[in-house]
Amino acid sequence: MVNGGSASASELLAASIKENGRGKLVGTTTFGKGSVQRGFPLSNGGQLRLTVAKFYSPNGNVIHGKGVEPDIEVEITDPANFKPGEPEKDPQLKKALKILNGN
Repeated sequence: MVNGGSASASELLAASIKENGRGKLVGTTTFGKGSVQRGFPLSNGGQLRLTVAKFYSPNGNVIHGKGVEPDIEVEITDPANFKPGEPEKDPQLKKALKILNGN
């Protein structure tokens, strides 16, 4: 399961699963944060954060700014009716469970 809240290392994992044929991604396109930041301490106690690397999928696809597309897109059509912790109202979870159960 992936969506716009899936970012950074979780996108690399999702892309790896998808591109290596190890599973199906269900949900919506991921956030698209395919970069790594590193903090450099400053003498005044602050910190400078710089991008020092970018994530690419195992097949060399860019993740940053694009995200990872699911194999099976399932939107949350009524966000006002959906609350985390209420799995019976989660269409993405329902679809993922159907796939896992072979339906």
